[in-house]
Amino acid sequence: MHGCARCASSSSTTGPTTAISSTRRPRSSCTRSGRWGRAVPPGRPPNRPGACRSGRRGGPARGCPKGSSISVGREAGPAPDRGGRGAPGVGEDEVGVPRNERLRRGGDVEGGGALGLYVHVPFCAAICAYCNFNRGLLDEDLKRAYVAAVTREIERGGDGRRVDSIFFGGGTPSLLDVEEVARVLDACRRAFDVAPDVEATLEMNPESCSADYVSGLLGAGINRISLGVQSFHDGELARLGRAHSVEQARAAFAATREAGCGNVSLDMMLWLPAQTRAACAASVEALVALAPEHASLYMLELYPNAPLREEAARRGWSQAPDEDAAAMYLDAFARTDAAGYEQYEISNVARPGRRSRHNLKYWRDGEWLGFGCGAHSTRGGVRWKNLSETARYVDAVERGAPVAETRRRLSVEERLGDALFTGLRLAEGIDVAVVGRRYGVDLEARYGADVGRFVDAGWMIAAGGRWRLTRAGMLISNELLSTFV
Repeated sequence: MHGCARCASSSSTTGPTTAISSTRRPRSSCTRSGRWGRAVPPGRPPNRPGACRSGRRGGPARGCPKGSSISVGREAGPAPDRGGRGAPGVGEDEVGVPRNERLRRGGDVEGGGALGLYVHVPFCAAICAYCNFNRGLLDEDLKRAYVAAVTREIERGGDGRRVDSIFFGGGTPSLLDVEEVARVLDACRRAFDVAPDVEATLEMNPESCSADYVSGLLGAGINRISLGVQSFHDGELARLGRAHSVEQARAAFAATREAGCGNVSLDMMLWLPAQTRAACAASVEALVALAPEHASLYMLELYPNAPLREEAARRGWSQAPDEDAAAMYLDAFARTDAAGYEQYEISNVARPGRRSRHNLKYWRDGEWLGFGCGAHSTRGGVRWKNLSETARYVDAVERGAPVAETRRRLSVEERLGDALFTGLRLAEGIDVAVVGRRYGVDLEARYGADVGRFVDAGWMIAAGGRWRLTRAGMLISNELLSTFV
């Protein structure tokens, strides 16, 4: 299974593709369920083979096209590795990417063509009942060997290309010692041309956050913290199997401020088992009160056989009807609007200048390299995915063997479909002329009639040479975006 750019690589991503979607499967290979709108950092591996997620199927939600229902997809990337090196070198032709193609694309993508680096940390102190990312319980000896392997993979895969974002995802990256994070960042600097203003993010659980730890990370080069709060209701956290309390979440946020971190993102999940619309709104209100620079608001979508799905069935914890789920989504973003945040993507908001540069590479047709077990990469029209099992990955690196287990060259049509599918997740949408020129397609001729119908229905806006979804369109984005893939 090669995976799909529209899905969570990461899980992050990526992430999902929408808040509400169709009972009709989109014309992609997506088959797996994920969280609504979950925008996973490019490169993060899901726990099982494949990366696509079409989401939940159910009854139609109010205001949606006939047959549509709540859902989410995910984002990802997968493809090659050569002789154990993490990525094709600059100017090399082995992966079949013409040099003029790389140069042509550079000016149109996020960061002017600079790479993003994703570092996967698969270790967790406990396994959350809803999580489907590539992860396992912490083993200190294996962690030490793993950090050494990741630094070697980075050094072997480096080609000196400009890098302007680095993202540590997991798993639980905050289980790494400060010295271990510093070693990985130093490897990135040796192997690539890391920009002075690089955005360097590390995901952190509240229970592993302290002012001293964050201060050490800032000294090592991390400048953005992503806190996995998920809810501001202790009962909901307990149902999710989270190890922290609401009090610990607030204390963790305060610790980031005490340490001097001025760029903090909070992750929150909506539409939790047994959650009411009022309880969801109260959690969003608590998030806004902390005033982080960025927030990701995901609709929880339980994958098949998730322990939480089974426990919810046993205990009678049902998720609210689709109509209430849509209301939760609209309430949440109305509140962040009122608080001065900008919704720049289906499930992400930010203060001015605080959008996630790393995730924008995914949505704006950029390129990234993923390091670590199960990490996905996308570069030069090629996708590859590393070995998923941690011990196998470490062994392969130590032997100098290839670590990519799958690689695939995307056709122009697939790349176009991904560019449209992911670009239309953004509130700004796509520049029709730029995308058409990049892939040699007259988008107006091919899709103009469909877009016209969506505009008439109030789901899209076509103006100023751009196509973009309205918020009503975001609620049914899988249904709409399936038109383009």
